[in-house]
Amino acid sequence: FFLTEYTGPLLIYLLFYIRLSTIYDQVESTKNFRHPVVHLACFCHCLHYTRHLLETLFVHKFSGGHTPLKNMIKGCAFYWGFTSWIAYYINHPRYTPPSFGHRQVSFAALAFLMCEAGNHFINVALAHQNHSGLKACFPSPTYNPFTWLFLLVSCPNYTYEVGSWISFTVMTQTLPAGIFAFLMVIQMSLWAQKKHKLYLKRFYPEVRRKAAMIPVIF
Repeated sequence: FFLTEYTGPLLIYLLFYIRLSTIYDQVESTKNFRHPVVHLACFCHCLHYTRHLLETLFVHKFSGGHTPLKNMIKGCAFYWGFTSWIAYYINHPRYTPPSFGHRQVSFAALAFLMCEAGNHFINVALAHQNHSGLKACFPSPTYNPFTWLFLLVSCPNYTYEVGSWISFTVMTQTLPAGIFAFLMVIQMSLWAQKKHKLYLKRFYPEVRRKAAMIPVIF
């Protein structure tokens, strides 16, 4: 299920990036220069879903249960649909680059890459914790600075995921990306609250003073 859900956005975005004649006017595509942020956005988007795919294959461990077809269709429709909308705008020949230029793009791209790295290291830490064979306990921060977020929140992987999409929105300055980021904040918040309640039951002493996803706030 997750492989299908994540492979779609990866391939769909690339179809818009190469500006197929069935999607964009070829005269406009040839005439209009691509701003560097268009290439950077493609790299970041592909990096995000490639990370998801690799983690699905080599990091995450899933139960043997089957995902209902209804949930699979909803998940694919959501991710594939938003990818098409986002990619259409960013790769359009008339795309307007961010208002504050290179500085805005560079800052947002750096934040995006940091969030992607953080998300990966948190997922690795969670996978190791769940399959280490030791007595179950809440994951602890390590020497890796990206894991220090465990000191403040119980679901730092969701914090980093939200950070990635907010950064992507700032970098591209497009409405579709902003709407997607907003919906991801809502979804991740719901998942974080659900997990936080579960953690409170299992690891109350370690979790009671932590927020669920955003430090201090919730």
